[in-house]
Amino acid sequence: LEGELEGDPNAEVINVSGIESTALNTITFSTDTKTLKKAKNFLATAIVLPKGLDSSICENVIYVDDPYFAFARLTQLFKDQTQPFSQGKSFIHDSSSIGEGTVISNNAYIGQDCVIGDNVFIGPNVFIGNKCSVGSETIIHANTSIIQDVNIGANCIIHSNVSLGTDGFGFAPAKSSYEKIEQLGGLIIGDNVEIGAGCTIDRGAINNTHIHDGVKLDNQVHIAHNVNIGDNCIIAGQVGIAGSTSIGNNVLIGGQAGISGHLKIGNNVQIGGGSGIIKNIPDNSKVMGYPAKDIKDFIRKNK
Repeated sequence: LEGELEGDPNAEVINVSGIESTALNTITFSTDTKTLKKAKNFLATAIVLPKGLDSSICENVIYVDDPYFAFARLTQLFKDQTQPFSQGKSFIHDSSSIGEGTVISNNAYIGQDCVIGDNVFIGPNVFIGNKCSVGSETIIHANTSIIQDVNIGANCIIHSNVSLGTDGFGFAPAKSSYEKIEQLGGLIIGDNVEIGAGCTIDRGAINNTHIHDGVKLDNQVHIAHNVNIGDNCIIAGQVGIAGSTSIGNNVLIGGQAGISGHLKIGNNVQIGGGSGIIKNIPDNSKVMGYPAKDIKDFIRKNK
């Protein structure tokens, strides 16, 4: 990382974690004092900090000029280097297990360390990468790509041309370009979820992206890394949800709405089509417009 170590050079770390994580034997990073205050139960073995910042939170510190750039380099060190490979006919890796009654169509691919439940249907040209699982009775239609580290629950329907577990959009600015932040988290999809054609859901950067039970997505919805969507939400076509936003239970989102990152949308919220959400929304609200406001105010001003 081109940094300076203060602490034990023999300390062992096995993964990268967020500053709020309580995972042991990990390395994390912080860019400023404000971020450090979020670490209430800090258990990481090491931390990357900008030069001059107080290091009392951890015994092992790597001081660098640019912690965010160093974080990008860290993710590259811990990236899973196991690569899938293609086969002309249907291919199931020896390390994968397939449940009874499962149908696997021509030219499907199932990678290493996968678990496929009973009575699953996997359509033509479906790609399932390494370390994925699919629950019983789930249907995966043609041309869908499930990249890696994706857990899909039972009784789900995944329509055609869906991409699950893709890389989140993360880059750290460098002097003349951008350094890629490898996505080390996974994607968890609950039971009874339906995902419309052409949707894309990214896996997490460090923690997981999570789509809870009963969620229904229309066609061409994009959900970015580390988003959390609660139970029984309905999301219409062409909605985009930026990274690390949390959506409560029973939320309804109209078509072409855009939701900024790192926001909290409460339970039972209704968001009108075409709305732009740029701040938190409390429980039981109904909003519309750009920027979104209470739907009664929107209607009154746009009669």
